[in-house]
Amino acid sequence: MKAPRGTQDVLPAQSHQWQFVERTLLETAALFGFREIRTPTFEAIELFSRGVGDTTDVVQKEMFEVKGQKSRDVFALKPEGTAGVVRAALEQSLLNDVLPLKACYITPCFRHERPQAGRLREFHQFGCEVFGASSPAADVELISLVWHILNLFGVKGITLRINSIGCKTCRADYHAALRAHFEAHKDELCETCLERLSKNPMRILDCKVDGDKECIRTAPVVTDFLCDECEKHFTAVKRGLDKLGIPYVVDPKIVRGLDYYTKTVFEFVSDEIGAQGTIIGGGRYDGLVEQLGGKPTPALGFGMGIERFLLLLNAQGIELPAPRGCDLYIGAIGAPALEKAMVLCDKLRSEGFSVSFDIMDRSVKAQMKYANKLGASMSMILGDNELVTGKANIKDMKTGEQREIEFETELLNVLYDAALAAEADAISDQIGSDAFARIMQMGQNA
Repeated sequence: MKAPRGTQDVLPAQSHQWQFVERTLLETAALFGFREIRTPTFEAIELFSRGVGDTTDVVQKEMFEVKGQKSRDVFALKPEGTAGVVRAALEQSLLNDVLPLKACYITPCFRHERPQAGRLREFHQFGCEVFGASSPAADVELISLVWHILNLFGVKGITLRINSIGCKTCRADYHAALRAHFEAHKDELCETCLERLSKNPMRILDCKVDGDKECIRTAPVVTDFLCDECEKHFTAVKRGLDKLGIPYVVDPKIVRGLDYYTKTVFEFVSDEIGAQGTIIGGGRYDGLVEQLGGKPTPALGFGMGIERFLLLLNAQGIELPAPRGCDLYIGAIGAPALEKAMVLCDKLRSEGFSVSFDIMDRSVKAQMKYANKLGASMSMILGDNELVTGKANIKDMKTGEQREIEFETELLNVLYDAALAAEADAISDQIGSDAFARIMQMGQNA
């Protein structure tokens, strides 16, 4: 048996990277006032057709539909995180509380598309959503959060591309201009884009089939059609980014792949992970809450694919801290010694130490080989003589040095002293990477 196409296993040797990245993302978001929300893996399919948009590739081609055995209801495995958060905010009356509401999440998402580097059918998304803030300052703050994350990990060579796709008022004129333009090039469009021409011509600009064609490169740009209010908003966003020293490129071809976006849209792009170079994307969706049954509420957010982000970190050689190893391995000779090892391990684990003992009936030689494989910092062997005297030799597995201790009374202090020494060494060595040192410093300053 193999894992389904477009999915991947996260193995024990890799999971520490995921844990570190996820923890850092959530902690950084918390500095900006975001609190975690968790929504179901599947939702009513109408949520995405109404929210994401029935002319998008996501709804037309990529959603996984699921049905209960005895239910006539049709659900969809969520292809993105925003719509579910909006649904939860409305259902749980979160928008009736003091605004802005800031929510963040890490969630699995599913899209039925051709798997390739950085693009899977099951992937994991980190996202942040803000409700109730119409000010351009909210756009700037959200982009600033992403900028902090990238700097925290030491990511290089990322380009921030921004655009404004206007509001309902000015977008109507833009749609008319696009229709007029593409009507003259209908013979160059794919079947899907021909359908979009009447329903939502802006989706043509995001087409994965026609995207490089001349007719798309020469299409009208949305920034030429912005109304006064949208123009002022976009100007204020750019001014705010300038004030914070965040470099950007205005790219009028960015429309994002989901229909709910309005005004500001943005992407953080890298050229180091293949063709799928967008690491983080987001923007405003001021009409989505109302579209899903709520009161008119300004909103904005972004999503980051964690798999894609890890690809980027690996491509740039950014090291993440190694997982915590075994502090002590207690070898045992005979049943009484094994019982004592089990009792000691239980006591030490309650004090927060990672300790192991033999549960495989190995020989002493095999137990020590296993201790080496675990990367144990120290080891100790108990036998009949040690049980009688209450003393045993504890060995530093790195230096080979040994010393005798009274294990009932001294072992805990030995581990505490070793932990303090390791922490001191870690501070002086900056523990493996500049990224980790910055993240540790962030925690100390919080």
